[in-house]
Formats: sequence, structure tokens, C-alpha cells
Amino acid sequence: MTATPGLILFFVLTALGAGVGVTAGAKAEEARHFRLSVPPEVAESGVMAYLLPRFALKTGRRAELAGGAADAVLSAEAAGGVPVMVRDGTVYVLRLTGANDAARRFSDWLRSDVGQRTVAAYRPPQGAPFGRAPKVEATAARVIEGNVALGRAVAERHCARCHRTHDRDSSSGIGSTPSFPALRALPDWSVRFEAFFVRNPHPAFLRVEGISPPFDPASPPAILPVALTPDEAEALLAYAASVAPADLGAQIEHQ
Repeated sequence: MTATPGLILFFVLTALGAGVGVTAGAKAEEARHFRLSVPPEVAESGVMAYLLPRFALKTGRRAELAGGAADAVLSAEAAGGVPVMVRDGTVYVLRLTGANDAARRFSDWLRSDVGQRTVAAYRPPQGAPFGRAPKVEATAARVIEGNVALGRAVAERHCARCHRTHDRDSSSGIGSTPSFPALRALPDWSVRFEAFFVRNPHPAFLRVEGISPPFDPASPPAILPVALTPDEAEALLAYAASVAPADLGAQIEHQ
């Protein structure tokens, strides 16, 4: 068959359209990930291992810590950046190097009241704690919103393997694991529930889709694995907020 000019033009436009579609799809996929560069002392503190899963759960975006070129750079050099945290008198700023939307969302989240509360809640195993950026002022207490009914269903279906999920639940749970009411009585209960999926022993058998890494083939889950959507994980936090704290009594005073 002889190719006419019109037929050739059709194939060219079709190929260009397919290329644009692939490129647009790749950009959409890239927008859910970004590369983040941080100073060695920040990486060693563990604060990013604490912050990034919480950001991922909230936004569905993931960060990859990078030693070279990055979409966002955290440093103690103020040029071109916005303050996001302080530690032992050192102010750290975040600078975006391009137009990556996931990096921009991380900057917005980190500077928000929720992000600043999360920074201040982290306690490194060694050294001084991190604090709010100097120009970010505290606001009213955070209100946790979400689908409480869905969260309760998730808790009863999955968490009840090991935990009592409410006061009237007397038939589930393991005696050595704390109940939801007991966890709610702890000062840092919201911190525990916000990123429970990265706290041991959960990573050994539980994944949040699009956020948690795959299970290690060399060490598969010893029990039936659990897969949650980000919406289910968010709903679980909302349900936990609705649970009445247990009365654990006064703290023990050491003399």
C-alpha cells in the first residue's frame, strides 16, 4: 500500500499524541514523588524517618532522601529558603529547586500547624529536640477529623487480632498488648496512631498502600498480612480519637 501524505500525517500525529500521553502520565507519576536533601546531622537524628511517613499518609506523596540533585533542600543556610524547624539554636530552612508539586506540598505541610506540631513532637534518641520554626506561631488545638465508622470497622477487622479496640470488647486482643483506651490515655497517643504502620511490630505484617515499602521476600510476614488504604489508616486515627481514654491512675513518683 502506498503511503499518501494524509496517511503519513495521521501516523505522525498519532505518534505525537501517544508520546504526549506517555509524558503526561510520567509527569503525573513523578509528581507523587520527590527527592529531598538534608544535612548529615538531620539525617542521623531520625527526624525524617519520623516526619516522612506522616506526610505520606496525609498526602499520598513520598520523599526519597538524596545525596545529590534534589527537588527540595533542607539546610542551615538561609538563602532562598523558608524556616521550617530549629534545633539547639540552628534554624533549618527548606528550599525548593524546581516545580515538583510533591515537593511543594511537603513544604506546605511542614510549615502548616500540623507539620510544626509533628516536628516539635519528635524526640531524638540523642541530642537536643527539634522545635517550631521561629516565625511559625502556635494556633488552636488540632481537631482530628475523619470517618469514625470506617475506622472502627478497620480496628475490629484487623487491630482486634492483638488489641482490645474499645471498653466493651472483652473477647479480642492479646494480654501483653495495650488496648485502644489505654493507648488513648498516653500523652503522645496521636503521635503513636498517626504513624502506627512504621512502629514495630507493624511493618513486619502490615502495609499502607502507596506508602509502605514492599515486604522483604527474604523475611515474609509470619502471620496473615494486612493491607490498608491511606483512607483506612486516616479513618483509624479518627476512630482512636473518639475512644474514651482509660483511667490509668496517677503517675508513679520516684523518690
